[in-house]
Amino acid sequence: MVDTSLGNEALGGLDVRAVEDWLKREVEGVSGPLRAEKIAGGQSNPTFRLFTPDKTFVLRRKPPGTLLKSAHAVEREYRVQKALSGSDVPVPKMLALCEDDGVIGSAFYVMEHVTGRTFDDPCLEGVAPSERRSIYLEMIRVLAAIHSIDLEARGLTDYGPGHNYYRRQIDRWTKQYRASETEPIADMERLIEWLDAHAPEDDGRRSLVHGDFRIDNLLFARSGPDCVAVLDWELSTIGHPFADLAALIMQWGRPTGPEHRGLQGVDRAALGIPADDAVIAAYCEKTGLSGIENFGFYVAFCAFRMGAILQGVKKRALDGNASDPERGLQLGAYVPGFAADGLKAAGHG
Repeated sequence: MVDTSLGNEALGGLDVRAVEDWLKREVEGVSGPLRAEKIAGGQSNPTFRLFTPDKTFVLRRKPPGTLLKSAHAVEREYRVQKALSGSDVPVPKMLALCEDDGVIGSAFYVMEHVTGRTFDDPCLEGVAPSERRSIYLEMIRVLAAIHSIDLEARGLTDYGPGHNYYRRQIDRWTKQYRASETEPIADMERLIEWLDAHAPEDDGRRSLVHGDFRIDNLLFARSGPDCVAVLDWELSTIGHPFADLAALIMQWGRPTGPEHRGLQGVDRAALGIPADDAVIAAYCEKTGLSGIENFGFYVAFCAFRMGAILQGVKKRALDGNASDPERGLQLGAYVPGFAADGLKAAGHG
């Protein structure tokens, strides 16, 4: 834990005293003194635990420095989680949003702290096979719940442009990738060209999508498989639901270990982890679908998007704006691998 006396630099530029003053004004019942600690690992929006004598909160802010247009939208994170309160999608309680850059230098929001278990590795080391299966099925239940949200009832009909999701996303992430490109990557160029030529026609499906749905963005109960919070909504929008499901499958195709967090080469049956086909079937059952055609396109798209995201992380690290510059450079080195994975899913690997 870092005391306010250590100053802003010890907390990555977070002005703890300014946060304390603002929190006392905006959230009823908050008293000081306030202390904070930076939560390690986040590469996008820096996240902090805030400690008062009575309660613990979580603060997420935009990173300092020059940012890509539409990136790090903490305002959107706050809005969607507030809208989901009381739904079948578990989210922390949103407490207050600050859009005044003058308070700490960028927009931020504060939410209640939710306790639970986090799993960085999809192998779920130390978990019994029967519970692993239950946790994976719970993930699919939550994902189906996200895609089943009534946008009108939750006030989210304007949360994204709506139709032609893949066309919009391919165009958006190609622009983002170009804006953060640091050197030519041949497989990324091939993948962009293939996706551009194979973007499907709009099939009319339109739902809330998380945009980064994976096990390390979920918080589970201390005991049992129940998901108690879905975190990191920065990439959420209105879009096509298959992208979230394909992102899971894409991630599991990566190598095992803390660097890649995949399931490549794992004996999933022995561990109690459902196979990809079983996961897709469980999702289809929850959402009333008979199946999903051309699933390889969706996986290829997700690999491209992840490559573009990590290229942005690398660029911020080189520019000195990353939350963790050293880690940012490490993650940026994986861009060619995601491009190769995308081509493989497309049948061109």
